[in-house]
Amino acid sequence: MFAVSLGDDGAELRPLEPWQAEEFLAHMDRGREYIGTHIALPDFATDLASARAFLQGYADKTAADAGRIYGIWLDDTLVGAVIFRTFEPAQGNCEVGCWLEESAVGRGLITRAITMLIDWAVDVRGMHRVEWVASAENTASTNVARRLGMTRDGVLRESYLYRGVRHDSEIWAVLADEWRAARVGR
Repeated sequence: MFAVSLGDDGAELRPLEPWQAEEFLAHMDRGREYIGTHIALPDFATDLASARAFLQGYADKTAADAGRIYGIWLDDTLVGAVIFRTFEPAQGNCEVGCWLEESAVGRGLITRAITMLIDWAVDVRGMHRVEWVASAENTASTNVARRLGMTRDGVLRESYLYRGVRHDSEIWAVLADEWRAARVGR
């Protein structure tokens, strides 16, 4: 298995696979309340079988070239993940997403990890458009989209039913040419 450094703080990006379900579940248990503030993932990974099934779903997506998941390890502890929630090579579109335990917030881990994903998607896989979808109430997530140089395309009003309440979703995106141009300035 490979690990890619995310910087000088010892953080690493690695594939997250079904055989790591126990570690993934421990991560979910540590971060369940914080992670569940805006996304439903903690409601679906509640025991070893459901954690394994979630990771297997991404293994299946990877095999079908339709999505991927990578864990973020800090000091050799899984603290979060970034994903290609959707990946459509024929259309040249994909959607990235993420989550972190509260203890890992504020270190730039998501921005660094998503930057690597977008670089790969645009440069290696030829993606034309990379999307980011977040609850309009999730300021931390929309701030990452801004830091990545994405443009807010719009709001899907009350599109996301979460724990019995309808929430607005913001759609952010960056096009390949915009990404490359911004990278020259970095």
